[in-house]
Parts: sequence; C-alpha cells; structure tokens
Amino acid sequence: MPSQQLDSPAKSATAIAGRTPPVIRLLVLATFIVILNETIMINAIPALMVAMHITEQTAQWLSTAFMLTMAAVIPITGWFLQRVSTRSAYATAMGLFLVGTALAAVAPTFGVLLGARIIQACGTAVMMPLLMTTLMQVVPERDRGRVMGNVTLAISVAPAMGPAVSGVILNFGSWRLLFAVVLPIAALITWGGMKQLKNVGEPEISTIDWFSVILAALGFGGLVYGLSKFQGDNLGLATGIVVAGLAAIGVFVFRQLSLQKSGTPLMDLRTLKFRTYTIALILMSVAFMAMLGSMILLPLYLQNVRGLSALQTGLLVMPGGLAMGLLGPTVGRLFDKFGGRVLVIPGAIAITLALAGFTQVSLTMPYWQLLALHALLMIGLAATFTPVFTLGLGAVPPHLYSYGSSILGTLQQVAAAFGTALVITVMGARADSLKAQGVSDTLALVGGMRLAFIIGAVLSIAVIVTALLLPARADSNAENVGHGH
Repeated sequence: MPSQQLDSPAKSATAIAGRTPPVIRLLVLATFIVILNETIMINAIPALMVAMHITEQTAQWLSTAFMLTMAAVIPITGWFLQRVSTRSAYATAMGLFLVGTALAAVAPTFGVLLGARIIQACGTAVMMPLLMTTLMQVVPERDRGRVMGNVTLAISVAPAMGPAVSGVILNFGSWRLLFAVVLPIAALITWGGMKQLKNVGEPEISTIDWFSVILAALGFGGLVYGLSKFQGDNLGLATGIVVAGLAAIGVFVFRQLSLQKSGTPLMDLRTLKFRTYTIALILMSVAFMAMLGSMILLPLYLQNVRGLSALQTGLLVMPGGLAMGLLGPTVGRLFDKFGGRVLVIPGAIAITLALAGFTQVSLTMPYWQLLALHALLMIGLAATFTPVFTLGLGAVPPHLYSYGSSILGTLQQVAAAFGTALVITVMGARADSLKAQGVSDTLALVGGMRLAFIIGAVLSIAVIVTALLLPARADSNAENVGHGH
C-alpha cells in the first residue's frame, strides 16, 4: 500500500474514480456476514425445537428478538456514529457480533441462546448504518450508484442466502454448527478490518438524551413486538402493545423535535424535510413489507404444503437471491448513467406482477413457475432498492447522513415486522375460516396463503405509485434545502 494513502485516506479513496474504496469493501463483507445471520436460523427451527424441547412459538423468538433488538438499537446509531471514529464503531459492531456468535455456539439453554442472539443483533444494528454513512462520505456522487449496487448485493443476497446456507450446514450437523461456521469467518473479517480500516470524518462530542433512548427502545421495540404477536387468540393484547408502542414513538418524535432546537437529538428528524428522502423511505418500507411477507410465505408453502425439505426449499429460492445479488452492480451502473426512474418504475411493476402470480399458488403449481415468479420478484426488488437507497440518502446534506441511514434502518425493521405480522395474521384467519367451512387443512392453508399474497400484491401497487414521485437524480442539497423549508 503506498504511503500517501495512509496519510489522507478520505481524499485518496475518493480520487480513484471507478474503484470501490477498500474501506467500503471491508464494510460490505462484514455487513454480509452479519446480515446473513438474521435469516440463518429460519431453517434450524425444527431441529432446535427437538434439541431444546421448546414449542415453535418459543423458537420463533430467535428471529423476533433479533428484529426487536435491531429496531430498538438502530435509532441510537445515528448519534453513536457521530460521536465515535469509524474504527471504534467497527470494533464495537464486530466485537458484539463475535461475542454473541461464540456464546450462541455453546449455549447450554434456550435462554442463553436468546441472549446471544440479542448481543449479535446489537452488533448488526451498528454495522448497517456505519456502512451507509461511510459510503456517503468517501464515494463521490458519480460513483455512488455503482458502489451502492455492491452494497445492495450484500444486504439483499445475505437474507436470501441465509436459509440455503443453513440448509446445507444442517445436513452436516446440529444447529450449533451454524454459529461455529460463522465465527471464524467473522473473526477473520474483523481482524482484516481492524488492520486496514482508516477513520473517515471527524467524531463530534455530544451528550446523549437517555430519555430518548428509553422512548426509542420502548416505542420501536414495542411496535415490532406487538406486530409479531398478531396471531389468533392474542389479538387484544397485541393491539394494546402496538398502541402503546405507537404512543411511545409519538412522545419520542415530540422529544426529538424539541431537542433539535438545542442541537442534540438522538434521531435528527430534519432529514424528513427532504422530499426525495421521505418518498424513498416510504417506497423502501412498503417494498420491504412485500419482500419479507413473501420470504416467509414461500418456505411455509414449499415445506408444509408441498412437503419439500429445508435444503430443497433453500435451493429453490436460491436462484432468485443470486439473481438479485448479481444484478446489484449492473443496476448501480445503470443508475449512475440514467438516474433512478428508469429502474425503479419497471422494478416496482415487476414486484407487483410477481406477487400477482403468487396469488395463484395451488397444490400442483409447477416448481419452475414458482422459481420464475420468485426470480422475477427478486429482480424487481434489485432494480428498486439500489436507486432508492442512493437517491434517498443523496438528497440529505452530509451532516445528516448518519441520521438518515439510522432512520432508514429502523423503518426497515419495523416494515419487516409489520409485513411478517400482516402475512401470518391474514393467512391464519383465512385458513381458519376455510376450515370452519369444512375445507381440508392443506387446502385451507393454500387459501390463506393466496389471500396473503393478494394483500402483498395490493401493497406493491403503492410502490409503483411512490416510484412515479421519485426524481431521476438526487437534487443538489442546496436546492433541496430551498424546497425543504
């Protein structure tokens, strides 16, 4: 490595046009491993239920708690990233992740395993906004689409690959192997990162408002938890928790608006004044709801209705996940050349078409058709996510990047929980009513899934509508400030 690169990493990293700065490569790799972990447990649930003598509801907590922690911790990351150096943030994120992973691999009881997942999730929550914020600081605007394409690759392929990877690993041993395999890889990446990572930007010293931290945790955490409880008999309780969560978020927002005057909000809501950012936020949330809903329905359908194994299910959804990832960089390059609309509008239409196709699932739908619909959905999402992330964050002035990416991350978790809850609730209610009419269990389940996919398809129409509102390029920040006030 030449010495001048060591002196001014931020400058020399931006000087080389057309190349992804090494710091981003490292962060993308770390983010990939960390996010892979969010979905790696999905396939292991049956094995865990046997090994730990727990019910499916209890086992589901391993994924729910992960999302909950993310929703509660991400709001704090905007403040955290402003306060510490890039290296400290990276060391914190990966350190937490490694401790959680090691603990999970040797967890003697379910309680310890759940705690380990929560520690992992704290690390993951810091990693995502760190990656986005650093990217916006070191990559010049002309290259952002391409680099963001590679980032989207990591962020989107990881959850899609999770079930497939775990399906393969589970063929060779117990669920502990999932963590045992991830641990050395994550340790290596952490070591490499600490060796090469340079600090980007200057940390600012600021105080933290603990009342806001508690409100954020109660509000976003409560909302995600309430949504995850929407099933059959606990509707009253779930609604109560959701309302309480929303109330806490209301107080949180009010608190941030008053703190903005003194200059130390936990989450700076001034980012929402930028129209493009806000539209991108809405579009991403709805697309995420549709994506996660289908990611949950499809394995349920393939395993419970069609009787495929976890590995077969993983392999069937793998081409779609790979297509999405491999298209990331291409989508990024196209975005740099032609702007966002050219990609987002066809992408949004593809999402709607795929979900509309899924509303026709039956006991005998050919596998190639399922594979094709899933691939179409993933390609649509690939064409949508990269431009939306880039346009959204590009519309915000640099000093708000860390807040912009933390709001994006928080909403992503809430949207994921909301999509999951919506899909499971609708499916369950419809299946129950069909069973009451004397329909067989399997057919009732298919009926429930169809209705859930119809709701996904209807939701995705909102993605097309918001896509039409997006500009082709990120407006310059100065111009935006004019519009914002």
